[in-house]
Amino acid sequence: MLIFDQLKKNDPQLRVLSWVVLGAMSVLLVGLWYVQVVSHREFTENLRAQSFRTVRIPAIRGRILDRHGRPLAENRPSYNLCLFLEELRPQFKAEWARSRPAGWLPRARRLELESQARYRVASNLAYQVGCILGQPVRLDHEVFCRHYAQQLALPLPLVTGLDAAQIARFHEHPGGWRGVDLDIQPVRYYPHGSTAAHLLGYLVRDDSSAVDEDAFFNYRLPDYRGRVGIEGALDSELRGKAGVKSVLVNSLGYRQSEEIWTPAEPGRNVVLTLDLDVQQAGEAALRTLGSDTRGAVVVLDPHTGDVLALASAPAYDPNAFIPQISPQEFARLSDPTLRPQINRATQENYQPGSIFKIVTALACLEAGLDPNEVIYNPGYIHVGRRQINDLAPPGPYDFRRGFVKSSNTYFITNGLRIGIEPIIRLAQRLHLGERTGLPTGQEVPGNLPTLRRVRVGWTAGDTANICIGQGEVDVTPLQMAIMTAAIANGGKVLWPRLVSRIEPADPYRGEPVVEFPAGRVRDELGVQPRTLALLREAMLADVEDREGTGRAAAVPGLRVCGKTGTAQVTDARGRVVDHTTWFVSYAPYETPRYVVVVMVESGRSGGATCAPLAALIYRALLQMEGRDRTLAQRS
Repeated sequence: MLIFDQLKKNDPQLRVLSWVVLGAMSVLLVGLWYVQVVSHREFTENLRAQSFRTVRIPAIRGRILDRHGRPLAENRPSYNLCLFLEELRPQFKAEWARSRPAGWLPRARRLELESQARYRVASNLAYQVGCILGQPVRLDHEVFCRHYAQQLALPLPLVTGLDAAQIARFHEHPGGWRGVDLDIQPVRYYPHGSTAAHLLGYLVRDDSSAVDEDAFFNYRLPDYRGRVGIEGALDSELRGKAGVKSVLVNSLGYRQSEEIWTPAEPGRNVVLTLDLDVQQAGEAALRTLGSDTRGAVVVLDPHTGDVLALASAPAYDPNAFIPQISPQEFARLSDPTLRPQINRATQENYQPGSIFKIVTALACLEAGLDPNEVIYNPGYIHVGRRQINDLAPPGPYDFRRGFVKSSNTYFITNGLRIGIEPIIRLAQRLHLGERTGLPTGQEVPGNLPTLRRVRVGWTAGDTANICIGQGEVDVTPLQMAIMTAAIANGGKVLWPRLVSRIEPADPYRGEPVVEFPAGRVRDELGVQPRTLALLREAMLADVEDREGTGRAAAVPGLRVCGKTGTAQVTDARGRVVDHTTWFVSYAPYETPRYVVVVMVESGRSGGATCAPLAALIYRALLQMEGRDRTLAQRS
């Protein structure tokens, strides 16, 4: 070669130059080898990162079902029209070429005018789509620009929630729409509106990753999480596992193609102990008092602790939270008087009034009270310097009549005889002042004085208050239902059961079913059978006797046992400002199948306000039993 021939000449300068050239060529060859061989993997990964965008795909949320498999919360398809901006690039260029001013432009001004040209194309297309659909469609300029800058590889939602007629109009448009296509997304749906809303809870927007999920994504499609109720408490089961898809983009960021890397795994279904028919019967009973009624209904199975209904009024529609709650609905939920977001069956403290006389009666009978002993009621009782009036008429009272007429004098007299501690001990065995363990995140423990509290600074007046369900005692309707169930089932204090099981959305996937056992015993009343028998007979008389305060709860063909109650609500100065009315009951007397508790704020009395509602619920239960028997005979 020429270069080697020259090197043979005895020319030092030429020899140095030749070696420099050879060295430079060697460096270039080594660098090329390093780039193509050693750094190949690194450059490939960088190229992939620049070309692909990862997108988080939310999983389909699991359903919430009643005990018979009827959906209380499910998913329905939402038909949306979306703009695919990569298909509008020719229109963007044409509009820019048409509207571009002559002459030189600063870069910032040029970018601004290009953005305006793109928006005009998209906005005009949205207007034309609106004309076809029969509804105005407006494309927000700020939303469009933000989507173009940050999520160009994803479709831009234009219209959501199309009905069947609008879908038909879109498909019938001659020639179709370039850059506009129909997109189907699952949306949470509560088919019965406000039914069991407090138990079910609602969803809020949340696109964050779960604990066992990849945290980094270029884009995240809209997702939700449960806030309260079953939706919130069991969100990890219902939410499923998000998937991942990759979107191939070009150098300008427009989508070229996409591929599913990891499919989303649907959430698991939650089956409740709730009976939809019983729940609706309870809510319908509350509505008979008016739309602004503030109250609660609890229906339990006294042997298993299964919650058949847990109604609270007023309620809300959880559908209103999707995609987001409106200002008008938020204002209604924030009403300081109605407070529809509060689950009054579990989430509010109420003084029990005369229904607490059930606890006082048990304690007194266990302490040796003679049920035939007569106490004369003059219409009031003095405790210290304080006079407590008695709504029961003056006259002689034994245990049965004292219970049926709900005589304050009778129960305060006997409660003072035995002292406060036996009453508190029995209330503790009912676990008053403690949460029942309902998995909804909407429960208060109530209030009950401890034995230590009643041994220091406690007065006879305090004992008198407790005996009639006033003073330092607060309960929830669910706690009173558990108390009543213990009377009905022979003394077993049960844990309430709301969730029956959690099962896979696809039964053929072979995933395990999580079962929650029924009839879990939390405690025992520890009272004699004779004591329970006397109390049951008195509760039956409260409904069936002519003098009974709960006779409005009587239902032909069903022997109902109950107790009414009316508790005073006082302000900071001790003035009576309202009343809380109650009716606790179970039926039938011989073989209890149901516990029904009704509580209404601002009612007239337990007998006049709540007992008639309980009768409506019992009639509905009888009708359901008759219907079920008919269906069983036909099958």
